[in-house]
Amino acid sequence: MPRISQEKKDKIEEQILAALYMNFPRTLFTAEIARQIARDEEFTKTLLKELWQKNLVVPIRKNSRGIAFSRRIKWRLSNKAYSIYNQYQ
Repeated sequence: MPRISQEKKDKIEEQILAALYMNFPRTLFTAEIARQIARDEEFTKTLLKELWQKNLVVPIRKNSRGIAFSRRIKWRLSNKAYSIYNQYQ
């Protein structure tokens, strides 16, 4: 399997952030994000975890009633990332 360059990863991460910004404050499952940016779910999940480590996205592990999702995670932009994005729009 060919390796993807860091430059391309960064561009895909930008697409993820843009998709989350366009849906803010709604949260999206990993599969929904992958579908919007036309990428594999596992690859998208890996990039989302990297964005989480950079404090740009926040994982949501429970539904609105406080019940934990069994196997899925929803994501949203962090407040910091949203405010930065909002400045440039």
